[in-house]
Amino acid sequence: MTSRRLRLFLLPFLAVVFAVASGFSPRPAAAIEVERVVSPGGIEAWLVRDASNPILSVEFAFRGGSAVEPADKLGLANMLAALLDEGAGSYDSQAFQSALADNSIGLSFNAGLDSFSGSLSTLSRNRDLAFDLLRLSMTEPRFDAEPVERIRGQLLVSLARQQQDPNSIAGRTLRAALFPNHPYGRPSSGTPESVAAIGVEDLRGYLAARLTRDRLFIGVSGDIDAAALGPLLDSAFGGLPASGAAIKVPEIAAQGEGGVMVIPRDQPQSVVAFGQPSILRDDPDYYVAYTVNYILGGGGFQSRLYEEIREKRGLAYSVYSYLSPLDHAGILLGGVATANPRVAESLDLILAEWRRMAAEGPSAQELADAKTYLTGSFPLRLSSTGKIAGMLVGMQMENLGIDYLDKRNGYIESIGLEDAKRVAAKLFDAQALSVVVVGQPEGVRASRDAPSAM
Repeated sequence: MTSRRLRLFLLPFLAVVFAVASGFSPRPAAAIEVERVVSPGGIEAWLVRDASNPILSVEFAFRGGSAVEPADKLGLANMLAALLDEGAGSYDSQAFQSALADNSIGLSFNAGLDSFSGSLSTLSRNRDLAFDLLRLSMTEPRFDAEPVERIRGQLLVSLARQQQDPNSIAGRTLRAALFPNHPYGRPSSGTPESVAAIGVEDLRGYLAARLTRDRLFIGVSGDIDAAALGPLLDSAFGGLPASGAAIKVPEIAAQGEGGVMVIPRDQPQSVVAFGQPSILRDDPDYYVAYTVNYILGGGGFQSRLYEEIREKRGLAYSVYSYLSPLDHAGILLGGVATANPRVAESLDLILAEWRRMAAEGPSAQELADAKTYLTGSFPLRLSSTGKIAGMLVGMQMENLGIDYLDKRNGYIESIGLEDAKRVAAKLFDAQALSVVVVGQPEGVRASRDAPSAM
């Protein structure tokens, strides 16, 4: 068995080991103490100590992401994320992967629209090696020819699949419609042409310009104290550039033209994606909007859309909506998939519920039930060291304050019915709802042309 195959075999096993060690035991948010740690070199991290198990999770993120890629090198951040664990320093790709697997270390990177992030998980006894491998991956990546071309090939295969996948087509087209001529409207995974054009110099250029200490946020949870963490932060992140290229992503309001776009595909079921302009994360009404949307379409089995479309009529297996506040724009998105003869009815019901929520808002009972669920389920988001570390990064990036875990449920509990009705009227706008249908929907006529999603 080769090292790569061994790694693929071991990763599910290691995931179970870490899950068992983490205990899957949600901790009350109010019982979690968050410490601000500043390393000797001035690198800040937020830490939640938990010595109950000998494991450690580190989550980190840099502002930027795919939105700051050059327009002719789309997919650059995504390709870099796939390559940073493919050899660094004296380790070639196989040796680096073996060092991770042999020492039960998990290391991965991810490129989002607004951030470039990473995750590190390790047993406590291996933390020095884990942090050193993390350091090497970000400061001395090799970008050897074999892994670069192998990863490029994998990305091109993935893009080819995306171009045939109705969910991907619907999502890319909707973003292009909501954000024309803006980085948010571009395909973050790139195009076959752009990925083929990415060179090693592009990867190194993005790395030097974007993975910099001035836009770094770190969350740590597990078996470590502040005194031990500080030097490790310096060892892993201290070698990164102090600052880099400015982030030039224009502020934008999502396009609110609304209307229906149909992309014909010969398939028995249509995939529908819909979205409209919404609010930013720092809007004073964010928690009210979050709660009201939970009632409409974010509450799974409890939502109005689920009740009307699946429970009463069996039109679709699932239907949903969710707030998606980006750094420079806010959007409200949703989706449904259903048989071609039932698309028109499903869309009519979605629009009817959109209008009803705007006109009437939630009932007192719906609001009470939503608040009970959203406050009671919050500890489930803190059920492992990895989830806690990720929450700490999000708290920093969204400027929520180090005491957010203590305050969050209070924001939900304080929502009154009049505020819920007021925000629902402001939030939900059926006229501004853009709808993309991929398939052969019966009885659905396009009211506007679909933009190219590349």
